[in-house]
Amino acid sequence: MVNDLLTNRVLLTALAAWLIGQFIKMPVYYLLHRKWNWAILYSPGGFPSSHSCLITATTLSIGLFDGFNSPVFGLAVAMSMIVVYDAVSVRRQAGLQAKMINEIVRMIFAGQPIPQKQLREVLGHTPVEAFAGVILGILIALAVWVLFPLY
Repeated sequence: MVNDLLTNRVLLTALAAWLIGQFIKMPVYYLLHRKWNWAILYSPGGFPSSHSCLITATTLSIGLFDGFNSPVFGLAVAMSMIVVYDAVSVRRQAGLQAKMINEIVRMIFAGQPIPQKQLREVLGHTPVEAFAGVILGILIALAVWVLFPLY
């Protein structure tokens, strides 16, 4: 069973894409803010979109290893469209709303030492972040396909 998991190239591609996508956020964050933020490793949002990277790498990997005419590839494309759309629209808007609510709370309670839990503002991705995740996913899937051929 463990051997089956280790030879499942689609699964390996998915895991590699998610890990690489998450870890790339660390140096990007450092370059932009000149400080390390270890919480970025397990938080949603940021550059690149690890969600977009994961689903794109998995979809392309299914096509490369199982065929672009397989029903599973068609399902993976549909799932990719949903995940990327969700990343740049629904989750992004939820993040913008959280930011606005936090600003309203700051305005209302300006000057008062009332501790307040902040809503998470980094839920979604900009289109550039999602696009970077898609490109990274494609590159990772191609690398796994070349490095671990079926034969």
